[in-house]
Amino acid sequence: MNYLIAFLVGGAICALVQILMDNTKLMPGRIMVILVCAGTVFGALGWYEPFAKWAGAGATVPLLGFGNTLFKGVRDAIDAEGFIGLFKGGFTASAVGISAALIFGYIASLIFKPRMK
Repeated sequence: MNYLIAFLVGGAICALVQILMDNTKLMPGRIMVILVCAGTVFGALGWYEPFAKWAGAGATVPLLGFGNTLFKGVRDAIDAEGFIGLFKGGFTASAVGISAALIFGYIASLIFKPRMK
């Protein structure tokens, strides 16, 4: 049942993004920023944690989850280190995911030989 809920929630998020792309003039980069900011705001309001517990990977894997991770990192760093945590908390919390994306993207570029269009 957890897999089904995660699939449906992730699919619903993707469907909402597709509707935004089809019915507005927003570019994909701006929609990505909206998703990250929405995850941050939902985390700040305390709505994201119950949603993520219910939806599982369907909520934590998309960009909403990245925004929430940034928020949690900044919040924890501010609590631990004060004002300087505002600048380093997000980097600390998301370093593993960003590093993995860079490393696997580089490996994929070595395998598939991308070219400029």
